[in-house]
Amino acid sequence: MSRLAEIALIVVPIFGLIGIGYVAGWTRHLGERATDGLSEYVFGLAIPVLIFKTLSTAQLPEGGQPWGYWIAYFTGAFTVFGIGFLVARKIFGRGHLESVMHGFATGQANTVFVGVPIILSAFGPAGAVPLFLLIAIHLPVMTTVATIFAEGADHGVSRASLVRLAKALARNPILFGIYAGAAAKLFGIEATGAVGSIVDMVAASAVPCALVSMGLALWRHGFAGDLELSLTVSALKLVLHPLLVLGLTRLLPMPPVWAGVAVVFAAMPCGVNAYLLANHYKAGVAGAASAVSLSTVISLVTITTWLYLLGAG
Repeated sequence: MSRLAEIALIVVPIFGLIGIGYVAGWTRHLGERATDGLSEYVFGLAIPVLIFKTLSTAQLPEGGQPWGYWIAYFTGAFTVFGIGFLVARKIFGRGHLESVMHGFATGQANTVFVGVPIILSAFGPAGAVPLFLLIAIHLPVMTTVATIFAEGADHGVSRASLVRLAKALARNPILFGIYAGAAAKLFGIEATGAVGSIVDMVAASAVPCALVSMGLALWRHGFAGDLELSLTVSALKLVLHPLLVLGLTRLLPMPPVWAGVAVVFAAMPCGVNAYLLANHYKAGVAGAASAVSLSTVISLVTITTWLYLLGAG
């Protein structure tokens, strides 16, 4: 079997399920309530349980240090965040707050709905630990930075806004799954018997439900914003971000699989949180939604290309 055929076996089923979700929304086979309910199930239960199961049974490589790995990824993320902000501000003439939202969309990866299925399929169990080490700090770091820039636009960062952010992160079920899984691993706690079977069944539902939910979200949000700006944001996210991370993984020490995970993680489309943050601040909502949708569609080609170049799968 050729390399492209092997990669197609990873990518096509994943984007096929996204397509099924899109068609289900388009035909109204699944309505708004089903869309919201499935998304809440994925984010609030299925993915956290999958993370818990994976981390509680994972094996950390001896001597593995995440610092170079984190530095490589986040240097790339903040670089494209800044470029996305400047492009929106200086070239497209957007206001400060809206430009922050476009910068955030450029640097924020879709970790849950696309990243987890792609990376676990491409790298297998060896990719689970580096994947969840990134997820553990990706949302807190990126959201905190975006909030500081957004809140500081006119009146500086308020203590109340940071407290709200801290409370939201503390209640985040994804982070809870990470910390619970890490604690279970640390103390040698395993889900066995009937409890283990329940954990296995819920975890098994995470990936297909996440992908169908992503398809429903694409139908809901569509391509309502400035397509030229959204295309620019998508190019920065899907091409420049992983390219920067690839270069940095060559300079900083880390296991080869970790380097591959970092690059593919960076190659994920714009995350849904970009839309959620824009909606919270009522700035750049249509543009953020369009960037999420457009980058997800284009990523079918770019993710395939990156997996091929990295020899993953």
